[in-house]
Amino acid sequence: MRIFLVFAFLICVKSTFASAILVPMDERQTNHLKAYGVSYWVLNNDVVMEWLLNYRGGSFLFPHLQAIEEELIIRGVSYEVIADGQANAIRSQIANPETNMEVVQLEKAPKIAVYTPSSALPWDDAVTMVLEYAEIPYDKIYDSSIVMGVLPKYDWLHLHHEDFTGQYGKFYAASRNETWYRNQVADLEGLAKTLGFEKVSQMKLAVANNIKNFVAGGGFLFTMCSGTDSFDIALAAHETDICERMFDGDGADPKAQDKLDYSKTLAFEQFQLVRDPMTYEYSTIDGTELHRIPESQDKFTLFEFSAKWDVVPTMLTQCHTDVINGFMGQTTDFKKDQIKSNVLILGENKELKTARYVHGELGQGTWTFYGGHDPEDYQHRVGDPPTDLSLHPNSPGYRLILNNILFPAAKKKKQKT
Repeated sequence: MRIFLVFAFLICVKSTFASAILVPMDERQTNHLKAYGVSYWVLNNDVVMEWLLNYRGGSFLFPHLQAIEEELIIRGVSYEVIADGQANAIRSQIANPETNMEVVQLEKAPKIAVYTPSSALPWDDAVTMVLEYAEIPYDKIYDSSIVMGVLPKYDWLHLHHEDFTGQYGKFYAASRNETWYRNQVADLEGLAKTLGFEKVSQMKLAVANNIKNFVAGGGFLFTMCSGTDSFDIALAAHETDICERMFDGDGADPKAQDKLDYSKTLAFEQFQLVRDPMTYEYSTIDGTELHRIPESQDKFTLFEFSAKWDVVPTMLTQCHTDVINGFMGQTTDFKKDQIKSNVLILGENKELKTARYVHGELGQGTWTFYGGHDPEDYQHRVGDPPTDLSLHPNSPGYRLILNNILFPAAKKKKQKT
């Protein structure tokens, strides 16, 4: 199939695109999520495509190949076949300096990894679910693979709802007698010993440092819920012990708070640890406690960026709406006074004055943190069934995840100054 597509693409280039396929991403799209899957499929078959930022919700433009059209039909994605002249007219409209639009060429499908344990846990993962629904391939990796140096094989990494602090998600108070919790502790302690670490917290710190180096070397990191703040907390606590006896066999350092090193973190600073092991919270970063409003009023808003000047944040915020229904998580959102000044806020809860969606750079790579657990399950609890995404094919909250998937495929271009 790939050879056929490449051959057909070359023929299409030679004929100067007699026609093209426009996949609209506005309200007329029947399945936004599957549209990303087709885009990945096209890239994975070595066909170059265009992402029309801010044009009809961030539409996609493909060469008109029969194989692509058939794939769109099979996956139930809305599309329009347009003449070459119409495609050029769209490009001209976008190129107008008075329009807040831009054309980004996507060239190569990123190789994707999801950091997730092999053992079953009583909660799902939004990124894994949407990747599978959109039919985007990915590899599962975990601590041993990362410690052994597998990350350079990948372009894009997602962190499952993980606890990098070694406190097992701070589920001790509610779940310490549950079979899944006991199995998780046993599995991680065994893995830590196998890899040569005395404690799980030491193993998780090594993993976090490897991931940080992956980003600095040019990788793309995306994570949600507790994978956000626990990651930074672990990095900040690299010279101290924040785990109490029930987590690692000895007491926490009583001066741990004073020993936090915020220079090591990606996003957060000046946060206070929640030291009580019986409290289901890591630190003061999280804004979950502020969500004392009705679900119908809990929403967050995406910022609008200049598509021609701020291409990256524009890609990450492509959507058919700029107001998105909120959703809870162990880490729901982030208090603004504990976010570093060089971090870009992509989405915020205006009423609560918290950041929901943030982005930053490190070295040659980038990272994106997205608060909350499941964009289509407001208060997902341990043991709840996974969301059926076939019931939410146009989910704006899930679209933000998939924007991050395509982001690494963009043709590199010099930043405007």
